[in-house]
Amino acid sequence: MNKQDLISLIDYTLLNPVATRKCIKIFCEEAIEYGFKTVFVNPYYVSYAHRLLSPHHIKVGIPIGFSLGGAVTHVKVEEAKQGIKNGAEEMDMLINIGALKSGEFDVVKNDIEEVVKVANGLTTKVIIETGLLTEKEKIIATELIMEAGADFVKTSTGFNGGGATIEDVQLLRLIAKDKIGVKAAGGVKTYQDAVQMVKAGANRIGSSSAIIMINHDAY
Repeated sequence: MNKQDLISLIDYTLLNPVATRKCIKIFCEEAIEYGFKTVFVNPYYVSYAHRLLSPHHIKVGIPIGFSLGGAVTHVKVEEAKQGIKNGAEEMDMLINIGALKSGEFDVVKNDIEEVVKVANGLTTKVIIETGLLTEKEKIIATELIMEAGADFVKTSTGFNGGGATIEDVQLLRLIAKDKIGVKAAGGVKTYQDAVQMVKAGANRIGSSSAIIMINHDAY
């Protein structure tokens, strides 16, 4: 995989809770310099990042229900609405993990559907936290995501229960087939990590270590 191909797959992220406005500025300057297509920042910084990046045609994404997923649907919907108003063009929402584990699948599906509705065609990815789920739960979650009309299933936030694994990405791709995308995130830090995830079936990579990844000497 050449550098440009890899860059085109990466969502460059800065979701550290202690990130300052200065950190966001440096982060956005890096995104411009290296040519990333999409970045993710916490909701508070979306409008600021959008002002810096929109002249360079770089999308700003927003996490929804981050990083536990337990917010009620109305809160996630309002978060999405405000994010879009502030310039967000992609959304990565966290599934209601507790509802999934309780067998409340209608709740989980509706949660996703309502955010997808607000997104109104903007790319919506749904994080399932694979490290916290059984294989059966991963399968059910992916099926619910497809039924709800989202665009991607995403492995992890990287904040809870471990990150992406090759086995999980392979499983998600097996279930998703070619109907939706698979985003590998959480612990994807090196060029080798990224290549392995793509080979396993990922077509989007989320990483805060993207610059290290693309500066690898393997090209």
